[in-house]
Amino acid sequence: MIRQDYNRIDPKRRSTLDHKKKQFATPTYKQQEYPHRLNLYEIPPTAEITLEQFEQWAIDRLRILAELEACSFRNKTLTETAAYITPLLQKWLPLHSNSSSSAGAQDENLKLERQKDHYSHFILRLAFSSTEDLRRRFARIECSLFKLRFQNDDARERQAFVESLQLDWEVVSEEEKRTLATDLQNATPGLRKQEVEEGGWFKVDFETVPELVESRRVFLKRGKAYVPVREQMSMVLAGFNERVDKGLELAARALPRLDEDDRLTPILNHLSRNFATPDSTLSDSDSALPGAPINAASIDHLSQHFPLCMRNLYMTLRKNSHLKHFGRLQYTLFLKGIGLTLEDCLIFWRQAFKLITDDTFNKEYRYNVRHAYGEVGGDATRRGRGYSPFSCQKILTEHPPGSGESHGCPYRHFSADNLTTLLQTTGVNDRDVLRGVKEDVEKKRYHIACNRVFDWYVHF
Repeated sequence: MIRQDYNRIDPKRRSTLDHKKKQFATPTYKQQEYPHRLNLYEIPPTAEITLEQFEQWAIDRLRILAELEACSFRNKTLTETAAYITPLLQKWLPLHSNSSSSAGAQDENLKLERQKDHYSHFILRLAFSSTEDLRRRFARIECSLFKLRFQNDDARERQAFVESLQLDWEVVSEEEKRTLATDLQNATPGLRKQEVEEGGWFKVDFETVPELVESRRVFLKRGKAYVPVREQMSMVLAGFNERVDKGLELAARALPRLDEDDRLTPILNHLSRNFATPDSTLSDSDSALPGAPINAASIDHLSQHFPLCMRNLYMTLRKNSHLKHFGRLQYTLFLKGIGLTLEDCLIFWRQAFKLITDDTFNKEYRYNVRHAYGEVGGDATRRGRGYSPFSCQKILTEHPPGSGESHGCPYRHFSADNLTTLLQTTGVNDRDVLRGVKEDVEKKRYHIACNRVFDWYVHF
């Protein structure tokens, strides 16, 4: 009997590459060129940058992504978003076209802008690849940023960029185009028969252009979508989104190898925690916010301007003179985020917990407040800065409130009747607003419901 060893490696399949040559090989893309303003971020950067650049470039991009996400939560149109984001892009993440640059020093500035854009994307890709939720949010907002830039790009440069891509587009032949001319015209609003016959068409898998399929702007046949040239942006966006998704998966696999690097891991963790709340922790100054003074005595007056989740915590605290753990943590970090100092926060909580003694407060509650502000705790609690205010996403998805608890999001965690009662208690008596909130909540559009109420307060 012949014994076959399945564990042996076939000598013909062994790699003949010397491991030393592989280990010390020169990086292929060390000095990358940036011929186009736009970038699909397929090739990771390998040139050296300083640790300060690593952090600052990521922070600058994070500001833009957070503002873009806020615009989507407020249901702003693409035009409104572009008008709001453009000056911020010029400040934090400028990216000029080739036609705006002349020879000489400006070319170096152009290269530096594109290098910063390239590196900051990959840095944040690492920071937001740890969980599925972060990966999904990052891909969505990066796609919005790319779409904004694509639309505002110089027409000739944009076409040159598209032609440089190796996307999986199948050109529809003239014979097939004539055969399907009537179907193509009927399925594509606004195109005349002559434009159908003379214009260029591509054929792609229908899953790659969901935006066009949803709005019924393409002809579908045998799993393929027939897309006119004028709709090429949707195909480019689909290609961009596909590459970002794959890149995030690869980054997630590489994350464990970064655990040994005590320089980068704290920075990446800090960035991922502050995706939705950059202003509270990434500001250039830690000074108090401008406007009315924020201290322990002013919270009662300011509470009428709080979002509903914090207004609910405030009302519960005043009613019961107590909040449970997650309610205290959520409210403490919010007060910290709006500019309340640690000393005033301790005064506020001590006055709010008026039914207990000083000794009980000092033993059971004082440490938690100081820990949230970063005065005590391991690793100086995030390098002395403490914890960040909870983002809307965190409030919506983590630690749902149980019996006797008041934290969380009222739009997400309250019943319809209780939510309506709470809104009316806080002064919202407009029937159209209440009806709109109810419809938003039924569709699970909690951010839009919250902003609907906020807009009503602004114009009330």
